[in-house]
Amino acid sequence: MTTVDPEFTAAEAKEARRARLFTRINTADKWLQAFGLNWITPILRVAAGDNPAAQMKEIWRLLAVPLIAIMVFLMLWGTLAPKVQTSLGAVPGPAQVWEEALNLHDDALAKAAKQAKFETMVEKRNQKFIDAGEPDKVKSIAYTGAPSYYQQIWTSIKTVFFGFLLATIIAVPLGIMAGLSATANAAINPLVQIFKPVSPLAWLPIVTMIVSAMYTSNDGLFAKSFLISAITVTLCSLWPTLINTALGVASIDKDLVNVSKVLKMNTYTKITKLVLPSALPLIFTGLRLSLGVGWMVLIAAEMLAQNPGLGKFVWDEFQNGSSQSLAKIMVAVLTIGIIGFLLDRVMFALQSFFTFSNNR
Repeated sequence: MTTVDPEFTAAEAKEARRARLFTRINTADKWLQAFGLNWITPILRVAAGDNPAAQMKEIWRLLAVPLIAIMVFLMLWGTLAPKVQTSLGAVPGPAQVWEEALNLHDDALAKAAKQAKFETMVEKRNQKFIDAGEPDKVKSIAYTGAPSYYQQIWTSIKTVFFGFLLATIIAVPLGIMAGLSATANAAINPLVQIFKPVSPLAWLPIVTMIVSAMYTSNDGLFAKSFLISAITVTLCSLWPTLINTALGVASIDKDLVNVSKVLKMNTYTKITKLVLPSALPLIFTGLRLSLGVGWMVLIAAEMLAQNPGLGKFVWDEFQNGSSQSLAKIMVAVLTIGIIGFLLDRVMFALQSFFTFSNNR
């Protein structure tokens, strides 16, 4: 009869648990990288006892170095800003910008409370007429107060996603056509080369006139200003997706194309089972570029057309010329940059989910 060493069994079980732990950490690492949080992985590995010296180097590179760079930037900003004088006074430093961000937050909460109070009053008014048996006097009264900073952010985000969605719906099918057919590529490529460099400032007047002619009121599903900004985003942001989709489709392994011919796949099956899975990495690269372009275009369009959103907020503060205007503009600039970064992270996470799902 063979005797099992209890210490060996315990060590084996411990090693198995450790292996499972590192498997979970490696799985989590794929998602952490997608969301820009890959600095958490070496911390988890240090906690799990995996080569602390090597992991500390990773923590230094992924977390400490970026934090030091940000601190140096803030120090230089705080030191040099007071020395730069403008028509509105000295350039605000980090402390003044942070203070103004808090003021905008408080103002947003106050406006939200005011809007909620107004809506409650309207609801009570309508309920009073309903109870009195006079439903014909019930009205839906829109709140006409100035939008808060958060509402302007949300307006810009909705607009860019709508324009980006339209661009994707147009660009992906055209890119597939161009990638599959040399004739279609010859027809589409000249248009891409002509319209891709056109500035949003050139598209905006054309879009404004067309939308104003076709959309004579704001009673439809979308407001006129929303459509103008969204369509301008579409016209400027569809090109990276179109180009990358065509390149991705055209780069499919010829052996796979030959297999599709042997299996006599119809066009739909060929596109869904062969073309799209193979071209997805480049398609998502185009989508990330398009969303970034769309976000930049939107801010310019909102400023020029005075459409609701962050761009209009920046322009209004520039025209306002108060002592706090420059700080508010800098808050908006930082907000635009942070949102742009988050939008890119969202697209990268989707790219990781759809293109590397088999590795998760």
